Amino acid sequence: MPGIVGLITNAHREHAEQQLLAMLATIRHEPFYVTGTWKDESLGVYVGWAARKDSFSDGMPLSSESGDAVLVFSGEDHPEPGTAAKLKERGHTLSADGPSYLVHLCEEDPSFPAGLNGWFHGLLVDRSRKTATLFNDRFGMHRLYYHESKDGFYFAAEAKAILAVRPELRRADIKGLGELIALGCVLENRTIFEGIHVLPPASTWSFRNGSLECRSSYFQPQEWEEQEPLEPETYYRELREVFSRNLPRYFNGTQPIGMSLTGGLDTRAIMAWHKPSPGSLPCYTFGGTYRECRDVLVARQVARACGQPHQVIRCDQEFISSFPDYAERTVYLTDGCADVSCSPVLYGCQKAREIAPVRMTGNYGDQVLRGLRAFKPSVPAPGLFALDLLPHLDEARETYSKITDTHPLTFAAFRQAPWHHYGLLALEQTQLTMRSPFLDNDVVRITFRAPESVTKNNDLRIRLIADGNFALRNIRTDMGFAGNGKQFPGAILRRYHAFTFKAEYAYDHGMPQWVAQVDHAFSPLHLECIFLGRHKYYHFRVWYRDLLANYVREMLLDSRTVSRPYLQRNSLEAMVRCHIKGDRNYTSEIHRILSLELLHRAFIDAR
Repeated sequence: MPGIVGLITNAHREHAEQQLLAMLATIRHEPFYVTGTWKDESLGVYVGWAARKDSFSDGMPLSSESGDAVLVFSGEDHPEPGTAAKLKERGHTLSADGPSYLVHLCEEDPSFPAGLNGWFHGLLVDRSRKTATLFNDRFGMHRLYYHESKDGFYFAAEAKAILAVRPELRRADIKGLGELIALGCVLENRTIFEGIHVLPPASTWSFRNGSLECRSSYFQPQEWEEQEPLEPETYYRELREVFSRNLPRYFNGTQPIGMSLTGGLDTRAIMAWHKPSPGSLPCYTFGGTYRECRDVLVARQVARACGQPHQVIRCDQEFISSFPDYAERTVYLTDGCADVSCSPVLYGCQKAREIAPVRMTGNYGDQVLRGLRAFKPSVPAPGLFALDLLPHLDEARETYSKITDTHPLTFAAFRQAPWHHYGLLALEQTQLTMRSPFLDNDVVRITFRAPESVTKNNDLRIRLIADGNFALRNIRTDMGFAGNGKQFPGAILRRYHAFTFKAEYAYDHGMPQWVAQVDHAFSPLHLECIFLGRHKYYHFRVWYRDLLANYVREMLLDSRTVSRPYLQRNSLEAMVRCHIKGDRNYTSEIHRILSLELLHRAFIDAR
């Protein structure tokens, strides 16, 4: 995804510049990216950047009037209204729009970047003090990888940029591999690659004379954990005030915005309080081919109630026919952080960019407002992985247990979001500027004061929607919540939608093995047409069995794949044959092994 790359080193300038250009070339993925470089040989600083054209961080670097402060910034800031105007009043020269105020803000605010509000990372050079400071946002959502060596300190928005100039790091870290298999992500700011780590959230790491001098942090979650809980009514009023006050910031900027509507409560809360003028906010929803799913049906009603255009981006035969390419790019673009099951999102985001380059979402609403966990350890099929790998899967589960032993919101916002959700976000960010008001600093801060009673159900969000736009409260969600408030048929509808949701899960990648055998016996009836497409728009179990069977067979039974030391060949071959035959379900295992194989071929075998 767009971001910065570079190195801080005392190496010879020509060598450092060659490395910088090689790193930058690896993250230039799209023709709508703009790139550039900046260096100061006396400080040992060599930095480059890639940005989506006309995005907030297009136009780097930023310099102060004196030239002493130079800032390379990637991501977005959603500041207090009037921030730029106040700096102008104090004599600073600012462009009409964009981030030019940031370099002046860092001169006046000794706590910079603590006052910023968004997902970002950057490098600030102070030539008068002869220092350089790497920093990122307090949630760690705009990831920055790093590697320390005797030759210098390397940093990059994508791990592959570091691998491009440090090929000896193209080795899988066995602990990270265990976590990736058991949990779908690597924990504790580590990565799948030995020697490459992730900059911790809220970092300000300072360098002098080409070397790392100080590892500092400008924020710790304990600051918010220590707040006193509020009474339910007081909490609701304060949350409503903060959400409604800060939401307009996320609709600022010069680029068109598209609303990614779902059938749930979070995007509806945004629509209820944003109140766009009729026809001004294009809305879209991802859909499939079996039927119009609940997301599409409900989102269309919401858009119509708000007077906005709505369209469906369908994951159809065009995607299926190009799945090998989308699968490979999904793994490559995210350094293996997103698996092949996310490839429909890459396809959808490419289509969404044709509507608007900025995508507004309700992502993280459930996690922030209710402290919900979105992932947990999984148990792979017995006999699939080599015996010497199994202890590392157990270790991954133990690490997960340790990191979840904290405040639920600390886990959701500062661990789950930047570790588990990162892969999908990184994939989306390759195509679009992603925004969500639910990870706004003020919103998260106030949710730490929520009384436990309000996190147990959806009542608070339904009330928030009703106070913003009561007509939207009367539209039932994809799972049957909200509506006109009548117990009947509301309770029946919720049970019905819960049943169809679970039935679709059980008929798709969650199908138990005994059900797969029964389904196989009745395969001429095509029972999947009854269950699939009601809630999800992609259906990998039947795709792997039918439309993608040749690709699955070609990839997973290839001599390179079956010879991987962490796999048991006979079990893998039997798994593939049984899934394609249709009397077993190994969708999750195919996701994982296919993703690992693509990761190996892209990054590790390349050594």
